[in-house]
Amino acid sequence: MTDLQFPIGRFAPSAEPLPSDAREALVARIAAIPSRVRAAVVGLTEDQMDTAYREGGWSPRQIAHHLADSHMNAFVRIKLALTEDNPTIKPYDQERWAVQADVTDVPVDLSLAILEGLHGRWVRLLRSLDGAGFARTVYHPEHGEVSVDFFLQLYAWHGDHHVSQIEGLRAREGW
Repeated sequence: MTDLQFPIGRFAPSAEPLPSDAREALVARIAAIPSRVRAAVVGLTEDQMDTAYREGGWSPRQIAHHLADSHMNAFVRIKLALTEDNPTIKPYDQERWAVQADVTDVPVDLSLAILEGLHGRWVRLLRSLDGAGFARTVYHPEHGEVSVDFFLQLYAWHGDHHVSQIEGLRAREGW
């Protein structure tokens, strides 16, 4: 049986700096996330948009809005890593963010538009970096020092992870 919560497996980053071809493959995955999310939710009814992908899990609506929220934070964290010396970043409670009115009562098209614009800028920024840029770090109060290389791996996985949750729900429900 497929793990409904982690349909592509848990995040497992490389501890070593990534070679440039691996980085480009991850950037390409990040570039594809907006269109993959759009394809995953296209044609869903309002009821389907509000159906959790598993018991205790989020709905496609919450996932789409979460991706916009999370990836906005990631973009800012990377910009901070590139412009400051190991700044401390602020964590946020994604579970509480996922139940706010801008998630529960808003069409996903608004977050899809955010993802499309944000990922356009993010991909351009990532493709401009060299090894030193990917080695830049931030301090996360819950996870310690993390690099831009780490974020690259995390958010490529993160987008694929959540899109797979929606795709799995659609497949199981026959939508």
